[in-house]
Amino acid sequence: MEYFENEERNPDFLTDAAQASDDGAHLVLTRRKTAFLMMNRYPYAVGHLMAVPYRKTGDAASLGENEVAELWQLAMHGQTLLREAMKAQGFNIGLNLGECAGAGVPDHLHLHIVPRWNGDTNFMPVLSGTRMLSEGLQSLFDKLLQTQERLATRAIK
Repeated sequence: MEYFENEERNPDFLTDAAQASDDGAHLVLTRRKTAFLMMNRYPYAVGHLMAVPYRKTGDAASLGENEVAELWQLAMHGQTLLREAMKAQGFNIGLNLGECAGAGVPDHLHLHIVPRWNGDTNFMPVLSGTRMLSEGLQSLFDKLLQTQERLATRAIK
């Protein structure tokens, strides 16, 4: 519902999230030294996450080794969270680089982590180009944070 209630999209939401101190307000799940993991505020599917470098760039070739490594590690962490919290069975992971490639924010690249399930397609996209989202952003954010805490506690034991 948050997606539909928010009529105005902020084109700088990735930069804002990178610089924010209030992770909850920006749906940031995890922060590392050069990159962070957040929920997509404008998701393709429920549970759509993004690994984002703090440094604003639209050019993947400009990323340093540490940034590449952390983006990939965050993608793996995101998969773990989505498997645990949502029972995801598969994933689409990728980059859209440049407007012509479908980048919604062409000047700040981000790695998409989209959970998938067997039989998860339905008639809505075919008939009307509409996607159905079955859970709100805030409730899923809370669930993913709880899952992350539970996994961290399990790793310490």
